[in-house]
Amino acid sequence: MPTLTNRMNPRDFQASFLSCEKDMETIINKLFVKSKPYSDILKRLLIIDQPDCLDPSQTKYQELINEYSIHKMKNEDYILTVPRIEKLIHDNFKSHILIEFDDFVPTENNHYRDCTISFTIICPLVKWELDDYKMRHTQIAGYIDGILNNCKLSGIGTLQFMGASQVILDEEHGGMIIRYIATHGNDDKDKFEKTWPLE
Repeated sequence: MPTLTNRMNPRDFQASFLSCEKDMETIINKLFVKSKPYSDILKRLLIIDQPDCLDPSQTKYQELINEYSIHKMKNEDYILTVPRIEKLIHDNFKSHILIEFDDFVPTENNHYRDCTISFTIICPLVKWELDDYKMRHTQIAGYIDGILNNCKLSGIGTLQFMGASQVILDEEHGGMIIRYIATHGNDDKDKFEKTWPLE
């Protein structure tokens, strides 16, 4: 009996959205695993809610973040991939990063669309101020930008900084939205074709 996979020819199938979940995984791994020591600093800024969270002498903080895998960070809503605003502003005064893909436009590569990737950083206002006049939301934004700007990620393309703006959700929560344009090239097509046939 023919299956869906048997009837579909990957050369004729021009999908432009089916790679988003893999792209999300690539970005999260780049931010929180593959860019040490900056990945650890970013984890400290999200997980440790104390003003001295960046103090390298605080070894207990490093021990704590070592316990946090990506899976645990997602389960505890430090990393969000679904825009659940109620989670952003009512989850025990926790800091969050919401990652979203939007504004898809055509490219020369029919398997992909250029798009905007947004990072919404939300922190409780009472946790904004860190030691040495640093601000938590701008520190998080700085490390995201340092890791990702002009970075070439396989399948996603080159990320180019588009802009950032401060956001205040209510009297207790605010942060920043950072936007990048993801520009795909023909070399990204290889990534798509390796996923076929469907399993």
